[in-house]
Amino acid sequence: MSANKPHVVVLMGGWANEREVSLMSGNGVADALESRGYRVTRIDMDRQVAARIAEANPDVVFNALHGVPGEDGTVQGMLDLMGIAYTHSGLATSVIAIDKELTKQALVPKGIPMPGGRIVSRAELFERDPLPRPYVLKPVNEGSSVGVAIVTEDSNVGNPIARDAAGPWQDFEELLAEPFIKGRELTTAVIDGPQGPQALGVTELIIETGFYDYEHKYTDGQTVHVCPAQIPAEITGLCMEYAVRAHQILGCAGTSRTDFRWDDELGEAGLFVLETNTQPGMTPLSLVPEQAHYAGMDYATLVERIVEQALAGKEAGHGDN
Repeated sequence: MSANKPHVVVLMGGWANEREVSLMSGNGVADALESRGYRVTRIDMDRQVAARIAEANPDVVFNALHGVPGEDGTVQGMLDLMGIAYTHSGLATSVIAIDKELTKQALVPKGIPMPGGRIVSRAELFERDPLPRPYVLKPVNEGSSVGVAIVTEDSNVGNPIARDAAGPWQDFEELLAEPFIKGRELTTAVIDGPQGPQALGVTELIIETGFYDYEHKYTDGQTVHVCPAQIPAEITGLCMEYAVRAHQILGCAGTSRTDFRWDDELGEAGLFVLETNTQPGMTPLSLVPEQAHYAGMDYATLVERIVEQALAGKEAGHGDN
């Protein structure tokens, strides 16, 4: 371990739906930092997390949490109060980006195309469809496609949706209803650097059955990643442009990942941003490390760059991180 390297707390786990993925991300990050000579303290988040971080007294926290409360501004606010530098986006950005409706309000007026739709209550779903089928229902503030359902004419949920049918309406009082966009799943990672945010590439996610949900994201063999995506150059360029602009408009820091749906029959007009993830996964199956590798950056270098960016932001006195 080098005496000149910062002490990093890697914060992982917690109690969100994405706990196991966060543990994989966090342990991968910790291993990479240790391989580069950093002093690393691993903390599995619990209700005493503030005291445990204070006791560790790190130079910086690597936030490897996914979902609530690590991705929604809660942990960011705690670390802001403690005066400790941390990776990824700050409080205000986290609050907006995890909320799909707030994200639309931020991005669409700036020219970023996103699907239409509206917030619907559970009770309304049991009375009538909020949109013509097929449509998508998703929680307003969950990540990793947790609780997403596609309602089609053939869906085995009834018409209207039956009160006892399995689906996200059993777990959430309100859901975001959006028109279903047929076509292809694309994603672009963005990482901050000395010259500003840089898009790393475009990956197409090919799923044999269903859609790119939580199981497909984190189960080996469920999804084929094609990197770089075999798509027209103008679509690649648009994905990278929209991802960088979303990163900037939302005020993301460190790294982010923007997911797209592309109806290839409509060309450029068929490309829509679905969401921007401020805490993208760092597991062996994750897309940011994969795109970084394609761009010529190995995993340990990627992790170190994210840590360096967090420390540089702290030294520069950036308010949202």
